[in-house]
Amino acid sequence: MALACEPAFPELTEYIKSVYNPEHPQGSLISILHRAQELYGFLSREVMDHISCVTEVPTAEIFGVATFYSYFRLKPQGKYRLSVCMGTACYIRGSSKLLETIEDILDIKPGQTSEDGLFTLDETRCIGACGLAPIVMVDEKVYAKVEPEQVKGILEEWMQEAE
Repeated sequence: MALACEPAFPELTEYIKSVYNPEHPQGSLISILHRAQELYGFLSREVMDHISCVTEVPTAEIFGVATFYSYFRLKPQGKYRLSVCMGTACYIRGSSKLLETIEDILDIKPGQTSEDGLFTLDETRCIGACGLAPIVMVDEKVYAKVEPEQVKGILEEWMQEAE
């Protein structure tokens, strides 16, 4: 392992050391990226450079892995993850209108974070609750059979929670 790495991310460094195998440096990369995102919320250039320094896997390769998998985030995320199910049942029952309503209220598109840093908007595929369609989720809380008129109240509930 490289010794000249700056100690900017000590908890991540300890994790890397616990899972890293120098004979197969890429073997634990996904696990390391998951842990880094868990610790810091997203994978910044500095975090990827640090992982590169400790593992000796080129940053370009780490970036390639991080951008290949949709789970990894390269930008800061909102305090709350706001997801609209766009699976078939939800879509047929009006989830596209829910998404449009959220976009209008928060002035963001899927993949973006609201200006106040509270919400990151995502479109998700089927979450397996088709009988409750259309569904909006905020973090792990599921809102079932949501109508566009309910969206503002849902968002306000979480805005108050953040205060």
